[in-house]
Amino acid sequence: MKTGRYNKNKSGHGRDENRRGGKSAPIIKRRSQLEGKDDFNEAQASEKPRFEKKGNKKGTADKSVQTESMRLNRYVSNAGVCSRRDADELIKNGEITVNGKVVTEMGTKVSIQDDVRYKDERLNAEKKVYILLNKPKDVVTTLDDPHAKMTVMDILKEACPQRIYPVGRLDKATTGLILFTNDGDLAKKLTHPKHKAKKIYHVFLDKAITARHLDQLANGVSLEDGDIHADAISYVEKEDKTQVGVEIHSGRNRIVRRMFEHLGYKVIKLDRVFFAGLTKQGIPRGKYRELTPKEITRLKSGFWS
Repeated sequence: MKTGRYNKNKSGHGRDENRRGGKSAPIIKRRSQLEGKDDFNEAQASEKPRFEKKGNKKGTADKSVQTESMRLNRYVSNAGVCSRRDADELIKNGEITVNGKVVTEMGTKVSIQDDVRYKDERLNAEKKVYILLNKPKDVVTTLDDPHAKMTVMDILKEACPQRIYPVGRLDKATTGLILFTNDGDLAKKLTHPKHKAKKIYHVFLDKAITARHLDQLANGVSLEDGDIHADAISYVEKEDKTQVGVEIHSGRNRIVRRMFEHLGYKVIKLDRVFFAGLTKQGIPRGKYRELTPKEITRLKSGFWS
């Protein structure tokens, strides 16, 4: 476990100084990653999104999904199986079925209503979407809550025509990064404990936390639902011991808050600044952006550090 003080070197990067071994390892890379620069209010939810889809009018679905028919190789490619060229080979080799029948004819056209299968698994040709939101406080993560003043979907309602879902959750009072997608396989991978998707939180406490308690959180504490430890923990500022950076892989409910509450501290503010290799840099509070192709590839490959 890594504990220590969070300091800034000349390049502006923080290093976690291990008091026992003299080694250093980064906890939270930049101070700018820790604090949202913009306050958020309800009016911002109706503002123009940070990006627009060129040539795609509001409310119009993606052409690859909306078109009445498309070539089978394109359908297979859109489903994420392989490239169109490789899809041609699968079709030629009789590995693709349409509505229960093997299809080997090049140029065959299908629609999204057809039952297209590869290795007996039905394919979905809907375009995969990946959107990163910097969630504001007092916004609930549930998709539809009649009792909530505002949900995340109120902010994302114009983000894309596809139906997207949150990867994990943040409680109402917690701010920061949350990923939305219609890629069920990736969502499952990112939330499964065995894949250990890294999360880093900036924690604001009601009082200064002692170095002994930092060590205790690093070594592990016993909560009502089992033992838990921080993968890395340090002070954010040398002079302010009420602010802590915590790295953790667990996705248990309210786990960061409960860890500090167990030792007698109250979490005043909690902000997720890092999730599976993604940071909130360039995303003001209450705003969102699409992931880049490079980020998507990295997520799918499991390179999340």
